[in-house]
Amino acid sequence: MSKGIYVATIEPNSGKSVVVLGLMRMLLGKTATVGYFRPIIEDIETDEMDNHINTVISHFEIDLNYKKTFAFTRSQVLDLYNQGKSGDVIDEIIKKYKYLEERFDFVLVEGTDFSHENSSLELDINILISKNLGIPAIIVSQGDGKNSKEIVDSIQLAYDTFKEEVDVLSIMANKIAPEEVDTLKKSLKNRISNNTDISVIPKIQSLLNPTIKEIVKSLDGKILFGKDLLNNQVENFSVGAMQLRNYLTHLKDNALVITPGDRADIILGALQANISKNYPKISGIILTGGLIPEQPILKLIEGLSSVVPIISVYGGTFLVTNTIGSIKSRIYAENTEKITTSISTFEKHVNTDKLANDLITFESDIFTPRMFQYNLLQRALKDKKHIVLPEGYDERILRATARLVDAQVVDLTLIGEKDKIQERIEKFDISLDIQAINIVSPTKSVHFEDYVNTLYELRKHKNVTLQMARDMMADVSYFGTMMIYKGHADGMVSGAVHTTQHTLRPALQFIKTKPGVNIVSSIFFMCLGERISIFGDCAINPNPNAKQLAEIAISSAQTAKDFGIEPKVAMLSYSSGASGKGADVEKVREATDMVKIQSPNLKIEGPIQYDAAVDMRIGKSKLPDSDVAGHASVLIFPDLNTGNNTYKAVQRETGALAIGPILQGLNKPVNDLSRGCTADDIYSTVIITAIQAQEF
Repeated sequence: MSKGIYVATIEPNSGKSVVVLGLMRMLLGKTATVGYFRPIIEDIETDEMDNHINTVISHFEIDLNYKKTFAFTRSQVLDLYNQGKSGDVIDEIIKKYKYLEERFDFVLVEGTDFSHENSSLELDINILISKNLGIPAIIVSQGDGKNSKEIVDSIQLAYDTFKEEVDVLSIMANKIAPEEVDTLKKSLKNRISNNTDISVIPKIQSLLNPTIKEIVKSLDGKILFGKDLLNNQVENFSVGAMQLRNYLTHLKDNALVITPGDRADIILGALQANISKNYPKISGIILTGGLIPEQPILKLIEGLSSVVPIISVYGGTFLVTNTIGSIKSRIYAENTEKITTSISTFEKHVNTDKLANDLITFESDIFTPRMFQYNLLQRALKDKKHIVLPEGYDERILRATARLVDAQVVDLTLIGEKDKIQERIEKFDISLDIQAINIVSPTKSVHFEDYVNTLYELRKHKNVTLQMARDMMADVSYFGTMMIYKGHADGMVSGAVHTTQHTLRPALQFIKTKPGVNIVSSIFFMCLGERISIFGDCAINPNPNAKQLAEIAISSAQTAKDFGIEPKVAMLSYSSGASGKGADVEKVREATDMVKIQSPNLKIEGPIQYDAAVDMRIGKSKLPDSDVAGHASVLIFPDLNTGNNTYKAVQRETGALAIGPILQGLNKPVNDLSRGCTADDIYSTVIITAIQAQEF
């Protein structure tokens, strides 16, 4: 049984980082803990970290000492090989890998970069390492600048070389022209006619574009302005040598302006164009010749409200331009935009379910938050739903929207004025293309009058007049809920700004509850280290009676089942079993009996104390014959006071991620946010709402 995978490339600039980042995200969703290992890294300065390692362990927050993530530098390996000590190299690599194998459930191993000569030796070393670690390999190739025959031939050769020594689990051709993806995949499958998985990943231009930070490093530049915008990507560049009136016509989106440092007219003109609605945005300005603008010009720039990076370099304009054109962009830890793009590209073009099944041949009882969140994302992607977010001006909503758009997991509608939302996006410097989302202003919507009339017909028996319906429909919560009712959206998430009552009132008035459901309740998914617990009801019902408590328990158990969690229900109280007396305990005992009658196959225990429900030792001592004690996955609190305080205490004291509140019992999914929610909370709640919508 393999506990690792080796990612090997056969040439330089293969885009291996896209594969590594995508694999790491996939693995963290399928297994409890994942380690990362690079047997051989590039030569670096003593006080530096390898870029690959730093990117992976920081982005995925892997608890791993840097020195444990690699065995040798390239120079150390060559020295040992020259001394005839190649065996020592393999021995040390095996030792380092075994340490990680014992500590982690799975280890992702990244091979060398092929960034120097001796590519045949490098290929042999990668095969030797993979073979001696006893793990299968993924071969990564790239097609930039090659025709289809060259790509297929090089992959075939690499595959034949690897398969003589190691199992090749997958072949991934990267940086392929989008129009050639399907044809190349067929050619590779015809050439490599076995069960080896084959993926073809198209060239993504944004991953190839260098950032200002990379250009600064390559040119040893001096940052004069805009240090906080060094992650700006450079899509093209041009030299500002002509007069300003002529040069402005050559500006393109996210262009880098290259000009001598004494051309104040080009510098100021480019900065003005960047803030003008009539010209494209620029990514930065490179000042050549080691020339710095005169003090009055610098003072003028310092006073501007928005300044792109301005970098001074010593080389001449021609040399600098050629150097910039030859830069090979890399993915690094601070560039989260490229990391997100890499992961979403991998997930879109690789059959992750098949690959995961091939990779992970062991079972684990641990169900971590990462696994849970990964599974949620995959479920939402299988049947994309449309979610409306009424609070379109809130910064957290907009940041969550940007993540959701990048993940391509849902279709979104924001409610608000388009111009105002664009202003907020720019104010908060959020990377969100407003064209990627639907934005609706209630009173300007083509559906507004229809919505008004529908609400009037639904509520006129409650003395709602047409004018009252018009006023109500101008409210974002009513408008968003009516979108769901009319089938123009599948679900709604609100509450970052509005109260629970404001969010729920329209849903209760005309979305209403499911047949047979008498009470709307809520749960939180509590992501607690190595398990997921469901807490209910912590947000809606202040003091449920026994019948309501039983219904909350049944609904919560069904929610657990719907999200892949085996329901073992603990009906919480201040006593366990038959020991306690009092009205509060009797209410829980009565509710438990009702659940047993209504759902006889459901594993349930109550009354039971919290510690006996979640701690196996205490549970066994207090209720030794219980199937739930010590193993509870669904915890039902007797009242809102207990539930709300407990979930917040657990969240704050343990650092647990609390996803919710997630509402239960409505005919269509409407979920309420806490007003203290984060963008991450909103992101997770939207995905859960989309999954709920799949059931309707």
